[in-house]
Amino acid sequence: MRLHSLLFLLIVFVLLSLVHQLAAEILIPMDLSQTDHLKAYGVAFYALIQQLNVKWLLNYRDGSFLIEDSKEIMSVCNIRGVSYQTVGTADLASIYSTMNESNMEVINLEQEPKIAVYTPPNSLPWDDAVTLALTYAEIKYDKIWDEEVLSGALKDYDWLHLHHEDFTGQYGKFYGSYRTSDWYQEDVRVNEAMAKRNGFNKVWQLKHTIAEHIREYVVNGGFLFAMCAATETLDIALSAAGIDIVEEQIDGDPLDPNYQSKLDFSRTFAFENYTLTPNPYKYEFSSIDTSEKRKLSNADQDFFALFDFSAKFDPVPTMLTQCHTSIVNGFMGQTTAFYKEFVKPAVIILGEAPGEDVVKYLHGNLGKGTFTFYGGHDPEDYAHRIGDPETNLSLHKNSPGYRLILNNILFPAAEKKKLKT
Repeated sequence: MRLHSLLFLLIVFVLLSLVHQLAAEILIPMDLSQTDHLKAYGVAFYALIQQLNVKWLLNYRDGSFLIEDSKEIMSVCNIRGVSYQTVGTADLASIYSTMNESNMEVINLEQEPKIAVYTPPNSLPWDDAVTLALTYAEIKYDKIWDEEVLSGALKDYDWLHLHHEDFTGQYGKFYGSYRTSDWYQEDVRVNEAMAKRNGFNKVWQLKHTIAEHIREYVVNGGFLFAMCAATETLDIALSAAGIDIVEEQIDGDPLDPNYQSKLDFSRTFAFENYTLTPNPYKYEFSSIDTSEKRKLSNADQDFFALFDFSAKFDPVPTMLTQCHTSIVNGFMGQTTAFYKEFVKPAVIILGEAPGEDVVKYLHGNLGKGTFTFYGGHDPEDYAHRIGDPETNLSLHKNSPGYRLILNNILFPAAEKKKLKT
């Protein structure tokens, strides 16, 4: 009898231990209580790599994460300075009850996306906000450029970010101010060598081809994220496929005099009916961008508001706008923001300047895939002039602007049936 009693107690102990393990989870809050919002995304990504269950609690405490109980995850949080708390059965029941009765939704994250950053070999690691965000959050990524794209490497990646590339082949429209600078001449040399090595007479011909490969990648199910000039120039290159829109100072021969009437807006991702600005001395690609016309006297006047979406019925835009504030400081870039009149009707506007027809952040679908465009260069460096020091993200751990970037990085990990809504 005593043996049976001991065996019964042992079984009860094991069962209670299992129940405790199943009930306990790790909550990583993403409201103002979070000590490091940016690294919190890296912890969620790390948990996916470890094949742990990760839930994204949309609109619950500003987009918190719920992770399967793991001593390793708690250790990672402690090492990286990320706030967390363990929650048991009663706490979980309360959380789910609150979410069920509110504009909130539970999104299961299934598998970490394989990430590629399209960036030239002569780019500097601090010269791109997404690269900075990935590095700071400790999320691994691969660098690819034109030869990898031409060889079909995009099919190996779930998520692609475009470094602030000029897909029109005009070297960022820096000719007027920087054509004698060493860095500009090096950029020309690297791009011309790449074009020649791959059988293109002009850099713009290569870039138009790359743009087509990127479009095909999205149509086939890829997730695309672009910032700064890449948002605008990608669409320009697609609409001008095979048309010379580059002035003689840049490519050595005159542009097509009928270039504007030949643009095909049906090929673009987000924009239509815009007018190009081929003048090499004018720091502007087209009428899409607000940089040259929307003059603000100081940075304090520049901000944008995130839209509030229904988490249950619009989970995708809700994921992309998770933040601990609905008002985000603006920031400039080669392409700072987009005039609404040139945004296609089917595109979802995620963030815009209140009281103005100016869009900062947008999202849309193309074929089986999606694209998200975010205007501006660096959310924590308002003007970011050439030669400015790199942004130290350890000084901006709770940056709302950088959170939007990291939302996009986790977005492809969401359960596929939610991404189709």
